[in-house]
Amino acid sequence: MPETGPATAAHEPSPKTPPAEPTASAPGADPGPGSASAPAPAPAPGPGPGSVSAAVPAPRAESAPGAPRAGTAAARRTGLLVMVVLGGLSALPPLSMDMYLPALPEVASALASPAATIQLTLTACLAGMALGQLVIGPMSDKWGRRRPLLAGMALYVLATAVCALAPTAELLIGFRLLQGLAGAAGIVIARAVVRDLYEGVEMAKFFSSLMLISGVAPIVAPLIGAQVLRFADWRGVFVVLAAVGLALTLLVWRRLDETLPPERRHTGGVGAALRTMRGLLADRVFAGYVLAGGFSFAALFAYIAASPFVVQEIYGASAQTFSLLFGLNSVGLIVIGQVNGKLLVGRVSLDKVLACGIAVAVAASAALLLMSAGVFGPVGLAPVAAALFVLMSAMGLVLPNTNALALMRTPQAAGSASALLGTSSFLVGAAASPLVGIAGEGTAVPMAVVQVCCSLLAASCFLGLCRPWRSRGAAAAA
Repeated sequence: MPETGPATAAHEPSPKTPPAEPTASAPGADPGPGSASAPAPAPAPGPGPGSVSAAVPAPRAESAPGAPRAGTAAARRTGLLVMVVLGGLSALPPLSMDMYLPALPEVASALASPAATIQLTLTACLAGMALGQLVIGPMSDKWGRRRPLLAGMALYVLATAVCALAPTAELLIGFRLLQGLAGAAGIVIARAVVRDLYEGVEMAKFFSSLMLISGVAPIVAPLIGAQVLRFADWRGVFVVLAAVGLALTLLVWRRLDETLPPERRHTGGVGAALRTMRGLLADRVFAGYVLAGGFSFAALFAYIAASPFVVQEIYGASAQTFSLLFGLNSVGLIVIGQVNGKLLVGRVSLDKVLACGIAVAVAASAALLLMSAGVFGPVGLAPVAAALFVLMSAMGLVLPNTNALALMRTPQAAGSASALLGTSSFLVGAAASPLVGIAGEGTAVPMAVVQVCCSLLAASCFLGLCRPWRSRGAAAAA
């Protein structure tokens, strides 16, 4: 699709960063820290410890949004291969979680452990993925993308192989934690590589394309796991995951070049990484996108955690019907993500598209709450399924654009920014998931309440912190 202009996302300049002069090529666009259209700002004398400029190195002058970065032409010529590699890395965590689900009863029986203990193997993997991003993201800013990624993937393969041999539930829980920590490298570095290679609208398009690959993983993972269990016991699932991890490791080693040149890397240790993250969070607009994406992801997590009980236990649908509806909702998310990348990005402001997605999510979750609470009287499965479909499809507009808009502001700390994006999503999602069952399995009201609250919080963070209308209004007045 030919681009019709540069990215039109409008933001406020970040704190303590001098605003860029408006140009004819990007009317009303806020550069943010390290924006593609902003000249390198002169450092302010004696910045405070909490300022963005104190924690994030001053950005270099960059090309216009949507234009290739200098020094990355060779990597971008293999765009389809890069998309396959990064898509595989992004899909590995949901594969690690969802392929294992059909085997849970068998694991509990084989290891003579209660179901609650075996459930901790899922929690441990999820916690590892959340915390691992905080460590690996800053590492990739310091040492480049390839070395931390290859080390993380090698450790993932080793931890997964040990999971296949684990004789006790306690050992399985420990190595699932290590598996999550190592697998986090794929999530956080994949986003950072996209930021290294792409600018503006091209970055938003690429994130939408990644959703096509990573979004399929939660659909096919339980099916793959179920097929593996036809020919092997639960340990076979981990053997397959180790083989997939090994194949991705070899593909990264052979085909994914380094995308962060030495002159753009950070120096310093843990203290410097923490200061960088503090500086990123001090950027109100960046924090707004991180929180909006995190709360939206929590609404998605609430659906994943509660929908099996809502569809099957409350509305009496069969397991096959639930699988069909789950797959249909995932397809809706993927299709709308492609509409976002192929038709909307480059034609409509990213902030406008994001606002539309959040508004649809709020409306769909509110309708779901009203139906679940009986405001419209008894309702069947069809209207509830329709509301869930609309809510999940709206995530195809929200999730890729929050990632793109946040990373547009952080060219010099993409690894740390990606870590904050991923960790916030996983932690908020993990906190929201248990709330959907707070009133038992006989009502869908808790799920709907969590989704309404998360969607409203996402809207509040977007409007209250990002304030996308301000620079557009200033540009119109000028």
